[in-house]
Amino acid sequence: TVVALADKLETLVGMFGIGNLPTGDKDPFALRRHALGVIRMLVEKNLAIDLPDLIQQSAACFEGKLADDTRKEQAALLTFINERFATNLREQNYSAQEVDAVLSMQITRFGDVPKRLEAVRVFAALPESAALAAANKRVANILKKSDAAIEAKVNEAALVEPAEKALHTALSTIKPIADAAYEQGDYAGSLKSLAALKAPVDSFFESVMVNADDAALKANRLGLLATLHKAMNQVADISRLAA
Repeated sequence: TVVALADKLETLVGMFGIGNLPTGDKDPFALRRHALGVIRMLVEKNLAIDLPDLIQQSAACFEGKLADDTRKEQAALLTFINERFATNLREQNYSAQEVDAVLSMQITRFGDVPKRLEAVRVFAALPESAALAAANKRVANILKKSDAAIEAKVNEAALVEPAEKALHTALSTIKPIADAAYEQGDYAGSLKSLAALKAPVDSFFESVMVNADDAALKANRLGLLATLHKAMNQVADISRLAA
């Protein structure tokens, strides 16, 4: 496996390093096949290897035969491999939404991806999933519109409305459970535990004005939403499952 990875990465990194990339249907050096070979080894052997690190180490082995700075070429190669991975996963009957939800997280350890995909599929089958995916998408849009950086931090004493207090309480209870399952590699369990957030999230959006006139109140509510977003986006970006 080590020799096979080294061989395929030497070809990929070297060719990308000199700008010799596949164009259209033309791929005379079989770089797409080499990329798929790297993907299969990382996934099927469940190797705890970071792909960007592998690419960087491979580039260093060329000892001056490539440009001094190959960061652009390395980024292009990583994108190329991720695109091959996405295509391969869709061919395995994962939906485009499922694949997008996982790979949009910029996963660097490909051995983790199948477990994350199965967890997303389990979550999507839950009756609460559609509402939570839509809520997560709404939260992401709200956070993107903020001019200032938002920290996932809440001042409990500054919570005013019953619904925001209830959401904070639910998060304080459920997030540690989801985090513990995630750390143990139980991605399905982590996502399933989030289903209990549906009612407090729905109530929050029904009765709380996030963009309050009071700047401190608004900042605290954005911090609460950032905490929610962080909790829901550990395994995959579930907003990608929203219709």
